[in-house]
Amino acid sequence: MVIVDKETFEQEVEKSDLPVIVDIWGPQCGPCLALMPSVEKLSGEYDGKIKFCKLNAAENRRLCMKLKVMALPTILFYKGGENVKRLSSQDVSLEAIKAEADNLLA
Repeated sequence: MVIVDKETFEQEVEKSDLPVIVDIWGPQCGPCLALMPSVEKLSGEYDGKIKFCKLNAAENRRLCMKLKVMALPTILFYKGGENVKRLSSQDVSLEAIKAEADNLLA
């Protein structure tokens, strides 16, 4: 997984040739930390097809405000530089992320 911040977000996510999934997490967020190992494993399953990135919300508050992130965890799905889907808070599950990853490739 690629760690992104305000300096690298545009290049790694918005200008990526591959579809991108961004895991927005926080160090105080229990559900985020519980989900992260599964998302990292999932990134291996889509290696070369989808780029997986993670963004620490606590270190990138302004970027999170710009992205309209209101709750953690939030997963953003990008295709062609555009945010095409968002899963937030209670909607986030490994099954939902996998389903949306498959939609990105469809």
